[in-house]
Amino acid sequence: NQAATKAPCIIFIDELDAIGKARGIAGPIGGHDEREQTLNQLLVEMDGFDARKGIIIVAATNRPEILDPALLRPGRFDRQILVDRPDLKEREAILKIHARDVKLSPSVELRKIAAATPGFVGADLANLVNESALLAVRRGKHAIDMNDLNEAVERIMAGLEKKNRVINAKEKDIVAHHETGHALVAILTNHPDQVHKISIVPRGISALGYTLQVPTEDRYLMTKTELLAKVDILLGGRAAEVIMYDEISTGAQNDLRRATDIARSMVMDYGMSEKLGNLTFGEEKRPYMVGGFGFPTHKEYSEATAEIIDSEVKRFIDERTTFVLDLIRKNKDKLIQVGKILLERETIDGDQFRRVMAGESPETVFKEKEEEKTGS
Repeated sequence: NQAATKAPCIIFIDELDAIGKARGIAGPIGGHDEREQTLNQLLVEMDGFDARKGIIIVAATNRPEILDPALLRPGRFDRQILVDRPDLKEREAILKIHARDVKLSPSVELRKIAAATPGFVGADLANLVNESALLAVRRGKHAIDMNDLNEAVERIMAGLEKKNRVINAKEKDIVAHHETGHALVAILTNHPDQVHKISIVPRGISALGYTLQVPTEDRYLMTKTELLAKVDILLGGRAAEVIMYDEISTGAQNDLRRATDIARSMVMDYGMSEKLGNLTFGEEKRPYMVGGFGFPTHKEYSEATAEIIDSEVKRFIDERTTFVLDLIRKNKDKLIQVGKILLERETIDGDQFRRVMAGESPETVFKEKEEEKTGS
């Protein structure tokens, strides 16, 4: 009614899914009659608008898949505009906007920071600049430099450093070789995501160490070989533990979960299993993608096929485990060398790691780095 009296005007509805969820979907504690009545009234009102009066309705949602189909038909919301995560150029442009309010060192290259932040949205990038400014102030600097920005990226990706967390010598030794295992596999398999940093400084809630990889470019497709390489890197930490201690720890829990997810997707979603061929085995199709509302679902394949899927997932993981164990065993000297450096220094950046792997003396590599920091 207000819009009709104030036409021409724009009505904007944020979080449209709050009232526009597909009808007939009952949640885990029953239906929502009031919400459906609100939606029905909205549909009626939108039909009643006279196009000549100049009333435009715009709405936004992060969950378009659960909207009622009647909302999206021509005559109501005619056009759908996807605002996706920014690509490399867009991230650089967003960083430039947020960097206007802070003082940057002449050495800062925002393109490198944009390349190191795939998947970041505008809010993440704004937070990144803010975090780097806070770090620079705490360190008594007059401008933000690349070290501050890189540290901010790590904070957002891996969490805050917990240098006061006490870890006993044995656990620290295991973590150092575990993280070295990830990095070794990444560099020995020529993975496109380069090793950016290896650290055994605890971060966040549960990370005792981490290996940070940075993609060289935005990617939208992945080949079977690249997916298997990702699995290899995830399994590298556990493999390093087996080779160094002939024992395994609980540290690989997250790695194993992610490796299993990739292998299962390869079998069930991407048709990459030779035994099952070019088939997918997703859940039962439901009207307009309305999933996650507590409805019972059933598989679209037999128990016999489910057994094959499980065996294929296990085969992928077993084959990659054997490959990674053999790869690290052949390079055990490098595993021991880099692990020892990590125990001494706690953090190695990607350039230092690659130089050590290429055969340079660690003393030379780290002496040069320290000279760069002091400016001597």
